[in-house]
Amino acid sequence: MIGIIYWSGTGNTEQMANVIAEAAQAKGGDVKVMEVSEFDPADAEKYEVLAFGCPAMGDEVLEEDEFQPMWDEVKTKLEGKKAALFGSYSWADGEWMEKWDAEAKELGINLVAESLPVYEAPEGESEDKCKAFGEALVG
Repeated sequence: MIGIIYWSGTGNTEQMANVIAEAAQAKGGDVKVMEVSEFDPADAEKYEVLAFGCPAMGDEVLEEDEFQPMWDEVKTKLEGKKAALFGSYSWADGEWMEKWDAEAKELGINLVAESLPVYEAPEGESEDKCKAFGEALVG
């Protein structure tokens, strides 16, 4: 089972999650999409692959009220686990994704797809990247 967990403020990261899920399902993946509030970090082991989606917030950081606390709890359970990171941004250059990606690698998380930052909504080439990301979750 593939778990796709996301937080979205404007709907762009939610759109990404849905495109990713559709592509994974089309490739034969069993996918469950959840908003961060629906995911219990204690359930992390139930998933073969976990994809986490969060947009850039404030000073190029993860969303601090819901997503960051969940991430802080679950990241310690992910060493060696297959996972992937995605999210949208509307300013700057995607530094939040670079920091998040580096943290995941330092923790020994097995990133099965290149971390995917998308400028605003997934359209055209960025939508194609979301589809390829979803397919990579299936393997």
